[in-house]
Amino acid sequence: MQIHLQMQTRILNPLLLITFAIGIIGAGNLVYSEFTQHHICPKLLRIPACYIIMACFVIPFIAHIFNKSKVIYFLFTGLAFIIALVASIMEFTGLGECPKTPSGTPMCYYSFLLFSSLIILKLILIKKR
Repeated sequence: MQIHLQMQTRILNPLLLITFAIGIIGAGNLVYSEFTQHHICPKLLRIPACYIIMACFVIPFIAHIFNKSKVIYFLFTGLAFIIALVASIMEFTGLGECPKTPSGTPMCYYSFLLFSSLIILKLILIKKR
């Protein structure tokens, strides 16, 4: 039983790290575009949403790496999940517009998927420990 749990942890941890890497790289590219070109990202409280999303990837990543507060982890991933969910609904219904990938896919869809994955993987990892 203990070996089985160790195997699951050895699989879940790298999956979390890969998900963080994809998110940080993607959000980082968007932040760079916003910083250099301006008006790429929609604004929340006059702050470009991509800056908020980037912080919501980096802060939980640091909390995970240093095995710090789960509250901080879920607070920031949960905030970004809600932002991505609302943005995805607005994009889907035509009430808003998210930045697009070169292929035309709204990036809020990817954010929704990534933050959902971060929350689910962390919950499974906590339950296994």
